[in-house]
Amino acid sequence: MKYQKITTLGQLKKSGYKPKSIKQELRDNLVERLKSHKKTFDKIVGFDTTVIPDVERAILSKHNILLLGLRGQAKTRMARQMVNLLDEYIPIVAGSEILDDPFQPLSVFAKNLIEINGDETPIAWVHRDERFGEKLATPDVTVADLIGDVDPIKAATQKLHYADERVLHFGIIPRCNRSIFVINELPDLQARIQVALFNLLEEGDLQIRGFKLRFPLDILFVFTANPEDYTNRGSIVTPLKDRIESQILTHYPKTIEDARQITAQESKLSKEQVENIVVPDLVKDLVEHIAFAARDSEFVDEKSGVSARLTISAMENLVSTAERRALMNNEKQTVVRISDLAGVFPAITGKIEMVYEGEQEGPVRVAQNILDKAIRNLFVQYFPNPSKPKKRKSQQEEVLVFNTVRKYFEDGNVVDLLTDVPEKEYEENLDKVTGLRDLVLSKIQGVKKIELNIWMEFVLHGMAAYSLLSKFQLEQGNKFTDITSAMFNFAREEDVDDDLKELFK
Repeated sequence: MKYQKITTLGQLKKSGYKPKSIKQELRDNLVERLKSHKKTFDKIVGFDTTVIPDVERAILSKHNILLLGLRGQAKTRMARQMVNLLDEYIPIVAGSEILDDPFQPLSVFAKNLIEINGDETPIAWVHRDERFGEKLATPDVTVADLIGDVDPIKAATQKLHYADERVLHFGIIPRCNRSIFVINELPDLQARIQVALFNLLEEGDLQIRGFKLRFPLDILFVFTANPEDYTNRGSIVTPLKDRIESQILTHYPKTIEDARQITAQESKLSKEQVENIVVPDLVKDLVEHIAFAARDSEFVDEKSGVSARLTISAMENLVSTAERRALMNNEKQTVVRISDLAGVFPAITGKIEMVYEGEQEGPVRVAQNILDKAIRNLFVQYFPNPSKPKKRKSQQEEVLVFNTVRKYFEDGNVVDLLTDVPEKEYEENLDKVTGLRDLVLSKIQGVKKIELNIWMEFVLHGMAAYSLLSKFQLEQGNKFTDITSAMFNFAREEDVDDDLKELFK
């Protein structure tokens, strides 16, 4: 950049450099991006027609912004990426704590330095990456943290009177002058602290311990908040909310395709995992259906939301589950199985906030319920819906495709699909089921050979989810049996228990 060679105020004046407010700077750079059809935000998926246009309109309007949405909706990421809309470098008075503009200095330090040195005042250049500040709002945040306080140690060591402005210690907000400043989870900030932001947003006044300063800070404020916080843990005081010009609502991915893209983009997989673990598209879709099912689950608090971090963590756990099996069996490569999804339960139980009924069920049972629901939702996209009323003969014939598989289990056969068995044993167990392979090949066109076993297992899980088979959770896998005999055995076990109780009365 041509300006970086400038080291004094006099040189800066001769260069023709014209300072801008940060909001004007953001606006001008956004205008150029929009004209050249460049993306404003990178790696933000699913917001192209909703959130991003709203944010762009707010920046063009030179507004402070409130991003309102549930957890895991990329609010903070969007705020951080606004830095890319700043000029690459800006000049400051060298040594200034608050990035003083050489043409409009605010601090006593900068004003005195310019008064003494004039055009020889040293100039430094600050990169846009340094023009960003962020604070997580917590109940223990103080006005001194955000705005500043009198520093008695500075007064003592420099022998300054307490009426001298030089005894002030600036907080994080003044230090973010000419920058973007983000406050995350704004409702968690105590009301009296929020009140301290009023003048900063509207008039630009800064008051510290009785110092009445006209301190027009140049800052773009970006706030984030969760709608739940308005009622449960705190609120945004009305006068402050009134001063935030644009409130923008965020949301979760609306399609499986967008959700898959986010998970693939954010999952941190090692090079070995990427090379040696094959994740079929079917399994990728199923992972995303887990999040969609969780958001619709009666056991999950919808006000709390289900973060996109659930599917990211689930994918990482899923790949690691398959990798662990391959290592145990000395297999160089393996394919993720449906049964491997039992390994994602820690990712599910740690990412959902349950309602009372969910607490009663228990986290593991809720996770299993969500997984079954996801399997049901995805199953009917590829196979006939067994539970749908069949009015026409053609619809009735569709469901007959499951009959051969059901007959195999009705004949008393049982299939155990254990999580850690080698690939060969896994394939042999599936091949035992009469008609299973033919069912998949008849319904799934162009299925890859490497993914055929996964589809076969998926059929068993789907049939169990629709009560065509019975599935039992084993310690290390799943057992599939005929549903009628399973119910009979269960009833018989109940009878035995009753007889024993009667015997020992």
